[in-house]
Amino acid sequence: MNTLSKFAVSAAAAALLVANTSTAGTLDDTRAAGELKCGISTGVPGFAFTSDAGDWQGFDPAVCQAVAAAIFGDTSKVKYTTTTGKTRFTALASGEVDMLARNTTWTFSRDTDLKLDFVGVNYYDGQGFMAPADLGVGSAKELDGASVCIQTGTTTELNLADFFRVNGISYEAVPIETNDEARTNYEAGRCDVYTTDASGLAATRSSFDDPSAHVLMPEIISKEPLGPLVRHGDSEWADIVRWTLNALITAEELGVTSENVDKMATGTDNPEINRLLGSEGDLGAMIGLDKAWAWRAIKAVGNYGEIFDKYIGKDTPIGLERGLNAQWTDGGLLYSPPFR
Repeated sequence: MNTLSKFAVSAAAAALLVANTSTAGTLDDTRAAGELKCGISTGVPGFAFTSDAGDWQGFDPAVCQAVAAAIFGDTSKVKYTTTTGKTRFTALASGEVDMLARNTTWTFSRDTDLKLDFVGVNYYDGQGFMAPADLGVGSAKELDGASVCIQTGTTTELNLADFFRVNGISYEAVPIETNDEARTNYEAGRCDVYTTDASGLAATRSSFDDPSAHVLMPEIISKEPLGPLVRHGDSEWADIVRWTLNALITAEELGVTSENVDKMATGTDNPEINRLLGSEGDLGAMIGLDKAWAWRAIKAVGNYGEIFDKYIGKDTPIGLERGLNAQWTDGGLLYSPPFR
């Protein structure tokens, strides 16, 4: 074997070793630790909050709970770490957490330059503005000279600068790090306007004594696809988180709920439901789990629609309509690749 061939074989073997080591990493570490390390926000009503018992609940923690159920069969096997816009990526990259499930926008630079893998979108959003009704402003284009509360380390900083520049108006930035800090400054009048994802604005407004005293501007100035993410380099782990989210989305599309999943898991006339729930084939083996992984996730937290309705839907204080987050069959963008 010539030198070049030997080098090629050695390089291929080394690459395979690295790949196998990486693949084995996070799932094995999570099982050994007996818990999933999940990075969440510091708190946004409906999206991430603590119950009276001190347990984290909400639209975002539900994704981590679903992953824990898929692996352990137990939603309590999650260790939550709160992160800000500044600390979230460091926490993930350093291994302090195994995944992030918080209001984080999927962008080119975060996916490539920061070496992170977004595994899907669990909320299609866009940046908006909120102001007191008595400010008398009906459009964000009327905010010339306004002071604006804005979270540092987020896409909203650049979006805000672009919007005001394009419209030839000025603003004074009031930097904050957390949603609670934004609310405090906004209520105290230290900023005229609060800007963040429209869902976050609706969540914050719901927590005011008189939500009707605050208005959301009609402008949505950006695309903010929010979703869970993991580190580069562990494809099996990314697959587990990705397909757990997809299982929740597909379950809603196919009519599988936390209430009927036990019955459907015994077998149906729909082959995709059977593959999803493990009564036909063994998709779980392809990602290092057993046949019942998706059944456990759906049983534990419900399908995507159940989670949405429970925490942030139109009948909750947050009051969000499905909109872009409706299933593709209902005119929305929610769509999972097939379980095949």
